[in-house]
Amino acid sequence: MITRRLQRVSLRVTLAMVLLVPAFPLFWMLSSSLKSPQELMRTPPTWLPSEPTLDAYRTVFDVLPFGRAFANSLLVSGVATLSVLVTSILAGYVFAKYRFRGRDALFWAMVATMFLPPIVTLVPLYWLVSQLGLSDSYLGVMLPWLANGFGIFLMRQFIADVPDDLIDAARLDGAGELRIVTRVVAPLVLPAIVTLGVFAFVFYWNNFIWPLSILQSTEKFPVVLMLSQLLSYSTSVQYQNVVMAGAAIASIPTIVVFLLTQRVFVAGIARSGVKG
Repeated sequence: MITRRLQRVSLRVTLAMVLLVPAFPLFWMLSSSLKSPQELMRTPPTWLPSEPTLDAYRTVFDVLPFGRAFANSLLVSGVATLSVLVTSILAGYVFAKYRFRGRDALFWAMVATMFLPPIVTLVPLYWLVSQLGLSDSYLGVMLPWLANGFGIFLMRQFIADVPDDLIDAARLDGAGELRIVTRVVAPLVLPAIVTLGVFAFVFYWNNFIWPLSILQSTEKFPVVLMLSQLLSYSTSVQYQNVVMAGAAIASIPTIVVFLLTQRVFVAGIARSGVKG
């Protein structure tokens, strides 16, 4: 009995230490954003702000159009994520349940695109978007993100496990293919859909290189590009609280998305880990 208790205690201590590693940067970011410039310059540094203040957060919105950048990121990430979910579910359904000539070759060609480093496709994408006259536009930022090879692959793998008998029964009842996808298939693979949605939203929210390449107007910058302009304050220790405040604001949507979907998200990850 004592041995089991010791094992449980040691396991909990180990898990707590592992948790502290990714949690510490978040804690330090929030703590620093609430400190005054004078407290930031103290030696040794303090762990918690002695007199918490929101001045750094006000400064973020005073020196830069951070609210507009936040809205830009929500627009681009939201539309791109929704598009990826729709295209991935539909394409995954076709690859999983339809039989047609060249299906496997087309599927594996699509999978092969997942192994291309993003930097390799940057120049061709920039040339294509520029030729379409979409430079410095919201559509130009979103266009390469409206479909995703990983999303199609993930949906195909999960939809392939949906029994064909259910789909045939729905067809016998007079349901069309789109109705089958939305009413029969989608509810059965909901954990995978939520997982893909979280992955896509976080990726598009944090993407830096493509918006930097295609956008020139400051009023169209997403929040990650606006954060790079806040870095000019980091040359002085007394302004690091402003940078930390901007990073904290930029982190809110991804944290909220995960908290709202954590149960289904974890179920999707667990289910994908045991698929044969």
